[in-house]
Amino acid sequence: MAGYTPPTMREKSPSSRRFRLTVVAGVLASVLVAGPWMRDVARAARDTYESLEVFANIIHIVQRHYVKDVTTEDLIQGAIDGMMSALDPHSTYLTPDLYRELQVDTRGSFGGLGIEITVKDDILTVIAPLEDSPAHRAGVKAGDKIVRIDGEATKEMSLMKAVSMMRGPKGSKVKLTLLRASRPEPFDIDLTREIIKVKSVKDVKTYDDRYGYVRLTQFQEGTARELQDAIARLEKDTKGDLEGLVIDLRHDPGGLLNEAVKVADVFLDAGLIVYTEGRTDNQKQRFLAQNDGNEPKAPLVVLVDEGSASASEIVAGALQDHKRAVLVGMTTFGKGSVQTILPLDQESALRLTTALYYTPSGRSIQATGIRPDVEVAREVQVAAAEPPDSVREKDLSGHIENGPSATDAASAATAGADIQLERALDLLRTWNVFSKANDRGLAFPAMVNESVKSGE
Repeated sequence: MAGYTPPTMREKSPSSRRFRLTVVAGVLASVLVAGPWMRDVARAARDTYESLEVFANIIHIVQRHYVKDVTTEDLIQGAIDGMMSALDPHSTYLTPDLYRELQVDTRGSFGGLGIEITVKDDILTVIAPLEDSPAHRAGVKAGDKIVRIDGEATKEMSLMKAVSMMRGPKGSKVKLTLLRASRPEPFDIDLTREIIKVKSVKDVKTYDDRYGYVRLTQFQEGTARELQDAIARLEKDTKGDLEGLVIDLRHDPGGLLNEAVKVADVFLDAGLIVYTEGRTDNQKQRFLAQNDGNEPKAPLVVLVDEGSASASEIVAGALQDHKRAVLVGMTTFGKGSVQTILPLDQESALRLTTALYYTPSGRSIQATGIRPDVEVAREVQVAAAEPPDSVREKDLSGHIENGPSATDAASAATAGADIQLERALDLLRTWNVFSKANDRGLAFPAMVNESVKSGE
C-alpha cells in the first residue's frame, strides 16, 4: 500500500473553504451591529454550514475512493432517505412515484393486494388484510412479517417504497416472502393484483330489530356522508325506534382528518372535537362541532382495538371525552401525530410530522392510544397479554415518545364469537332496561363508567 494516503474528513476543495469563510465572515459582521438574538442566529448558521461542509466532504471522499462509481444524485438521495428515517416512522421523502401513490390513497380505489402495513423493528409488518382482497383470500394474517417483495429484502425499506412495490396494474403478479410466528421458516405467497375498492362504510345491520351496527373501514372522501346515510337506513329499518347504535372502528387505520372531524360531528352538537399543537402557529388548529339539528339521539357504543389508528382515535377520543359514547374493546394503536405534505416541486414532496393530536380534554394520543371504557379482548388470552403479534405505534422504531403507554387488560371470553360486539349490544340492552325503569332516564356513559369503576 506504498504511496496510499487514507482519506480523512479534512479533505476538502479550496473553493468550498473560500465559500464557507465568506459566509461565516458575513454572518459575524452582521452580528457586530445587531442585537443579542442575532448572535444565536449566527451561531446556528455557523453550525449549519460546518455540518454542510462535512457532508460535502463525505460525498467527495466517497466518489473518489469507493470501490464502485456512485453518482452525486444517488448519494444525496440516500442521505435524504437516511435523514428522514432518523426523524420518526411517518416522515419520508416522496419521490414522484411515491407522491402519486399518496394521492391515490384517499380516493378509495387502486391496483394492489389489499394489505394494511406498518414497519416494526425495521421489518415490514401486516396490520391486517382487507376483506375479500387478494391478500385476505391467500391467507395473509395480521402480524405476518413481509421479509421480501419479489425477492428484494424489506429490512429498513421505507413504508412508502413497500406500498409502491406492492401496488401495480390489475392482473400483474407479485411474490411475498412471509415470516409467521407459528411457522419455523419463511414461506412464499404468489399474489395477483386486483383493483382494490375500499368502501369506507360497511356491514350496516340491525340486531333485535332495535339496535344498529355500522363498521367504518377507513376515513376517505365522503365517509361522513355515507355514515349519515347508513344511520338513516337503520332508522328506517327500525321504524324510527332505533334504541342504540354500535360504530365499529376496529382495524380502521385512519385516513383524512377532515372526515374524522365530520364523523365525530355527526354525533356532537357543540364543543371541541380535536386540536393540534406544533412548533409553528399554522400547526396549532382547533376543530369544533356544529349543531345541525339532526344528531342521532340513540345511545352510542364505539368498538376499538389495537388496529384503530389516527383518524379512528380522533373520533373515539372526542366521543369519549364528551361522554357521548362508551368505548369497548382494546387500547388503540396510538398514532397521534400529524403529517403535512410539503411539495418541493410539481412532482415530489416531503411527508413531514409537524404536530400532535390532542383530544378535547387535552390527552395526547401519541404512543399511548385511547383506552376504552370497557376493556374486552377479542378472544381468550393468557393473563393480561395482548393479542399475538399485535403492533402499535409504541412498537415502531423511532416513534415520538409520550410518556408511559397504557397497558391492555384482557378479559376471558368464548373463542370464535365476536365477544366485543356482544358486550356492546349487552350494554345497549342494559341501558334500555334501566332507562325504561327510571322515569328520569339514565345517562348512559355515566352509568357504564360508574359500573366499570366499581368493578361490576
